[in-house]
Amino acid sequence: MAYDTDRRMQRGFGANTWDQAEAAQIDVGLRNYMLRVYNYMASGLLLSGIVAVLVANTGLQSVFFQVVDGRLGYTGLGFVGILAPLGLILAMSFGAQRMKLGTLQALYWAFVATMGIGLSVILMVYTGASIARVFFITAAAFGGLSLYGYTTKRNLSGFGTFLVMGLIGLVIASLVNMFIASSMMQFVISVVGVLVFAGLTAYDTQRIKNTYFYVDGTGAEGHSAVMGAVSLYLNFVNLFQFLMMFFGQRQ
Repeated sequence: MAYDTDRRMQRGFGANTWDQAEAAQIDVGLRNYMLRVYNYMASGLLLSGIVAVLVANTGLQSVFFQVVDGRLGYTGLGFVGILAPLGLILAMSFGAQRMKLGTLQALYWAFVATMGIGLSVILMVYTGASIARVFFITAAAFGGLSLYGYTTKRNLSGFGTFLVMGLIGLVIASLVNMFIASSMMQFVISVVGVLVFAGLTAYDTQRIKNTYFYVDGTGAEGHSAVMGAVSLYLNFVNLFQFLMMFFGQRQ
């Protein structure tokens, strides 16, 4: 063993070189892991988009939606469709560690597919041009925020508590506004929503990156990548929806 070490040292492979080689290997593994997360997320957005287009532009629209007193509402199956993502995400969140990877992946694809049902409302309410414009704005903002979360040396974990508190407040305010229907309150909710999900995008990206160092080599990388994709997917979709309230043009 000592002989082998001496030979490596003689060839210039000193301790620093081996540390660099190990760091390079980690970088490759981390890059592949993050690409896996982003691929899941992007594929999920694509599937949601396809389902949304099908529901909004085919006979499926009458299956999930109905017009009541001149306003767009949900059918019984429509309510099931919009509540299904909540049940699926709870099942993934609490059962991910016990599930086989294939089962978790199946739940993820079911989740993003049923999300498309709710997102189809956007296609029925807003013009196609404004949807495309806001989508690209969201993609650019999301990309910049996620890149910041990935590259920054600043520890963003301290912001996590405030962002979660903001998210809880956002949900409560949205539920209250369903009954009082205040346009001013809706504007405030939209502003806060953009800020919260912008912050969560950077925070979750750094969290997912740091998670890699805990799961690498444990066999849990696949499960972690799927759950990481769920977080980023939800951040993107919510950021998109809140931005639509600002820049979307109704038909």
